[in-house]
Amino acid sequence: MLFFVAIVLFLGGMYLFSLAFTVASFQALIFCLGLLLIVLSIAIPLRVANRR
Repeated sequence: MLFFVAIVLFLGGMYLFSLAFTVASFQALIFCLGLLLIVLSIAIPLRVANRR
């Protein structure tokens, strides 16, 4: 289940990366949110793997 959450977060982050270059305002905020989603999508599987 967490794998699918991580995939959705990763794809959402990639979408926000591309959206940041097309909007007229709040580019930095959107880019940072995309970066945060990508980091969370990588941290979830690593955190679960360390518990086992």
